[in-house]
Order: sequence, then C-alpha cells, then structure tokens
Amino acid sequence: MLSKQPDTVLVVPRQTLREKLLTAGLQVSGSLSYRTTVQHAVATIAHLKTMAPDVIFLCTKTFNLIDVLEEIANIFQPGMKIVSTHNGLGTEDVIADRFGAGAALRMTLNYGASVKGPGEVETAFFNRPNHLGALTADNREVGVQIADLLTSCGLDTQCVDDIKLSVWKKMVMKCTMAPICAVTNKTIKEALDFPPTREVAEVCFREALSVAQAMGYELGPAYLTQAMSYLEKVGIHKDSMCHDIAHRRPTEIDFLGGKVVEYARLTGVPTPFYVVMTNMVKAIEDNFAR
Repeated sequence: MLSKQPDTVLVVPRQTLREKLLTAGLQVSGSLSYRTTVQHAVATIAHLKTMAPDVIFLCTKTFNLIDVLEEIANIFQPGMKIVSTHNGLGTEDVIADRFGAGAALRMTLNYGASVKGPGEVETAFFNRPNHLGALTADNREVGVQIADLLTSCGLDTQCVDDIKLSVWKKMVMKCTMAPICAVTNKTIKEALDFPPTREVAEVCFREALSVAQAMGYELGPAYLTQAMSYLEKVGIHKDSMCHDIAHRRPTEIDFLGGKVVEYARLTGVPTPFYVVMTNMVKAIEDNFAR
C-alpha cells in the first residue's frame, strides 16, 4: 500500500538546476497552475539506493532510456515499480525486458508543456485525464493507487486495463506529427493548415492506423476525424522534436516514427510515407553527428 503523502525525490544531474529547485521550488503556469517546494533532490540515481523507492517515474527523453535503466539496475529491489511517462511506442516493453513485466507500468500524458526557465514550466493544454496502466493484472491495485495519488494532486489520472490501447491512441498523433513538424519547422497547426503537409499527415495517419490494427489495436473508424480535430485545437505550439533539432540534440524518432516502421516490418504492413519521414529526421540527426 502506497502512502497517501509519499516522500518525493527528484533526480537532477545539473547542479545549478538542482540548487535552484531546492531553494526556489517548481513553478507551473498555464493550463495547470502550481507553485511547490522541492524537499529532496539528488544528483544521480545511485543516490536513491539507501532510500529504496517504491515507485520510480521515468521522465527522460527516450534516447536516454537504456542508460537510465542500466543505472536503475544498480538500485533495483524486488517489488519496485518503474513507470514510463515517455513519448513514443514500446518504452514499457523495454522496462519489462530489463526487469520483468511485473516491474513495468506506463502512462500517457495528455497535456503539452514547455520550459520557460530553470524550475519554470508552462502548460499549453491539459485534456483530462492522463492514463496509466500495468502490464500484468497483479499490478492493477498499485496502478489504481498511483492514479489516485496523482488525481488528488490535480493531475487527473485514470488507471486503465489496456494501457497499450491508450498509448496507441495518443502516440499515433505524436508519431505522425513530430517528424513532419521537425522536418518543416512548422507548428502542428501550421502543418495541418498547409495543404501539402496536411496531405502527408493524412497518409501517415492511415499508415499508422493500419500498423496499430495489425498489432491488435483497432482505434475505430472515427479516430482520424477525432485526431485531426484534437490536433487543430492544441497544435499552436511546436512539437518538442522541433526544439531538439533547433538545438542540434538527438531526437526521439526511434520510439516514434521509427517504432511504427519497426512494427510495420514485423507485421508486413507497407508504410512508405512513414519510412520517408523517419529517415529524413535520421538524416538531419546524422548531420549533427558529423
């Protein structure tokens, strides 16, 4: 049973940010409004060993996932739960492969946020609720407890039986729009308002829905219309992949478009548009590496 007021410890490698959080706290504005103190912040995951955490939330970029799990392996204890809050497809499976399905949970976050400064975040929207789920039936109870804790803090979260279905519903949109926006440097709204990029998006959507269906997830005939309506309302900001490319950082393409292409090849579904968009992002990344 999780405590109703659990201790929370942040892992913050950057010393200046860690010190700022400990002295000034964390401020969230926009669709969500919070100002909270930070009681505990440490520099590395290794510092958590003596604390023996019950639940670890992974809030990193997906390209850091493998390295983070290697660090967690040094502090992992039986019964510990690891919650992926990442963008992309299949991150919960990576956790399960490393620590077993009983350790893995997954969240989909239905809000958009951007960093304004050290310890300051602005949320553009929050389409309640977030969704959370486990990979095994045995973890249903702890999933409900975590969801209730988050909801009590104002981050409305629903524990669902099939979290992978929720992931597909959210990530088809992210997987489709992120590479299009990154390659064209357009906001989601701009990409959908411009007929050439909208045409690319619509074809990519249909490809991704075919892959989801082949993987056992039928999202329904109205999904594409609903997704476009959703994106047209919330798409006034640039996708995070645009910012990664602007700052010449690695992107999350391997768990977004790359994962759709991977699943497509496993199931024999043709996805020529997805292959092109994924490889275009990889080509841009290669320019940075060179």
